[in-house]
Amino acid sequence: MRDMVHTEKQGDVTIVTLARPEVRNAVDAATARELHAAFLAFEADAGAKVAVFHGDHGHFCAGWDLQAGAQLAGSAAEVIGQLDFAPTDVRPPGPMGPTRLVLQKPVIAAIAGAAVAGGMELALWCDLRVMEEDAYFGVYCRRFGVPLIDGGTVRLPRLVGLGHAMDLILTGRKVEAEEALRIGLANRVVPRGGAREAAIALAQQLAKFPQATMLADRMNAYEQWGKAVPEAMHAEWERSKQRIADGLEGAGRFASGEGRHGE
Repeated sequence: MRDMVHTEKQGDVTIVTLARPEVRNAVDAATARELHAAFLAFEADAGAKVAVFHGDHGHFCAGWDLQAGAQLAGSAAEVIGQLDFAPTDVRPPGPMGPTRLVLQKPVIAAIAGAAVAGGMELALWCDLRVMEEDAYFGVYCRRFGVPLIDGGTVRLPRLVGLGHAMDLILTGRKVEAEEALRIGLANRVVPRGGAREAAIALAQQLAKFPQATMLADRMNAYEQWGKAVPEAMHAEWERSKQRIADGLEGAGRFASGEGRHGE
C-alpha cells in the first residue's frame, strides 16, 4: 500500500506532504497515524529547524474522511475509546494526527485549495499559514454534525478573536483568502500555485535566525494563555533569561556592522 504522507528535506527545512488525491487529502485513521509519526520524526531530527506542511494535488486537506467514518456508524463508543486522552499524556495522537502535539519547533502550513473541517484544524495547529489566493477555509463539518475535536474551538478563538471564531464555527461558511488575511487566519496570501515555495522560503528565513532565542520567544507566546500578567511575565523571564548571553553576543555583531538594513 502506498504511503499517504511523504517527507523530504531541503537543508534545515523538512517538508511534510499529505497525498490522498482521490479524497482531496481527507484524513482517515491510517493517514492520521502517518502524519503524527512524520511530525514526531521532524521534532526528533536535530538537523531540522522548521517544517512546511502542505497537501499534494491542489488541496491542503478536506478534513476527516467521511467515507471512512461512515463505515464506523454505530461504533461511537469504540472510536471514543481509541481517541481518548488526558492532558498529562505524552505525545498523544489526535483524530487528524498531530493536532495534540506541542512541538518545540515551528511548522508553516502551505495552503492550496480546500483547508476545511479537520483540514482547517490542521492548519490552525501550524504556527503560520501561507495561503494561495483561491484557497479557502471553512468549518464544513457543521453540515454533517461532525464536531471540532482537533483543537478548532481552542485555537481559532485565540487566533482571530471570539467574535470572528463564533461566526465561522456556528455558520460553517466558506472563508476565502482575502477575508482570512484580514481577520488574521492567514499570514500571507500568494498567487495560485505559489504556497509551497513561499512557505519554504519563509521557513528558510526562520531557519537562519538564532534558534534558541526564537524558540524561547515562540514557546513563551504559546504558554502565556490563561496566565495572569505577572505570572506570564515571570514565566517569560525564567525561560528567556538564559538567552541574554546570546543577545549580548548579537549586540556585538550589530556593533561590528552585521545584520543591518534587514540582512
